[in-house]
Amino acid sequence: MPLGTLDRTAPPLFHQGPSALSKLIFFSAVAVFLMVADARFNLVQPIRNAIGTVLYPVQWVALKPVQLALGGGRYLDDLNEAQRKAAQAKQSMALLAERASRADALAEDNARLRELLELRETTRSVTRAAAVLFDAADPYSRKIVIDQGMQQGIVPGSPVMDADGVLGQVTSVQAFTSEVTLIVDRDQAIPVQIARTGARSVAFGDANAHAGGLELRFMSADADLREGDILATSGVDGVYPAGLPVARVDRIERRAESPFARIHCVPLADVTGVRYVLVIKPVGTPSLTASAMPLPAAPAKAQEAKDAGKTAGGDSAKDSGKTVDKAAAKESAKESAKGTVKGAGKEKADAKVDARTSAGAKPAAPAPATTAPQPQRRQETRTP
Repeated sequence: MPLGTLDRTAPPLFHQGPSALSKLIFFSAVAVFLMVADARFNLVQPIRNAIGTVLYPVQWVALKPVQLALGGGRYLDDLNEAQRKAAQAKQSMALLAERASRADALAEDNARLRELLELRETTRSVTRAAAVLFDAADPYSRKIVIDQGMQQGIVPGSPVMDADGVLGQVTSVQAFTSEVTLIVDRDQAIPVQIARTGARSVAFGDANAHAGGLELRFMSADADLREGDILATSGVDGVYPAGLPVARVDRIERRAESPFARIHCVPLADVTGVRYVLVIKPVGTPSLTASAMPLPAAPAKAQEAKDAGKTAGGDSAKDSGKTVDKAAAKESAKESAKGTVKGAGKEKADAKVDARTSAGAKPAAPAPATTAPQPQRRQETRTP
């Protein structure tokens, strides 16, 4: 190849252009100019806004993972705090509900106690308040146990009632507790009378152990009895005071084949949920009757009189002799008075007989005149 045909210029790959120093000076001057112009005339602000608008989506996408991480942490913290506050709120609500239920129970107890106090004021018998502890374990009887016993003066047979009426009777007494048989028990009976008519009868507990009612037996089918009549204690048994409300007539069944009516009654007392009761002293208790009080002292007085009679002497014997003489004198005076009256009567009879004889009438049986004064003379001799 001939030498004259070779291209001696540099290839484009190795074309240098301006030098690096010249480029640094140029771009430095442009930067200084732009900074001064932006500071003085805000020339670059539109360009900055345009670039920010274009780069905002890229910025949003780039910040989302960071925001999600921070938000997830805050969400978990807030969730834990909310759960903790909800648990505290539930506990406080449970406490408030318990207090509210206690307040309602206390209000009911207060009302029942007020009713018992009013009943105690109106009842003339000796009463004592008691609280029901529990029901008896026997499923075939209707009994409850109260917190008053022998130490508090409870005696067997004491009537028990609540604010509405008679509840039952004390059947077993322990030192600090007592067992009360309810009036709805099948083995319990109580003398009653109809408040409207005054007719007496006997109310028995229902034979069904779980019936919770009373039955008025031995009432004739044509008896004056209506549904809704109130039954009260008659007081003839010497245990229950008269006039205590017992039950209300609920249903009357009159059958043609039976001379007696079947009468179902509902007790006025709360036999299923009572909590406070009044225990009443039986009206026939010797400690409450005045006639029974001096009876134990009679044997002692008789023994003392007997001992005094045996050991008396001296002046006491003289006094007793004088007392006996005075008593004998009183008795002789009474007998002489009786003899005088009899003698006077006989003298009158003799006078009548003499009058009849003088008139011509024959006497039936003349009595000797000397026999009449004999008792009088005898009495006259004993009188001094």
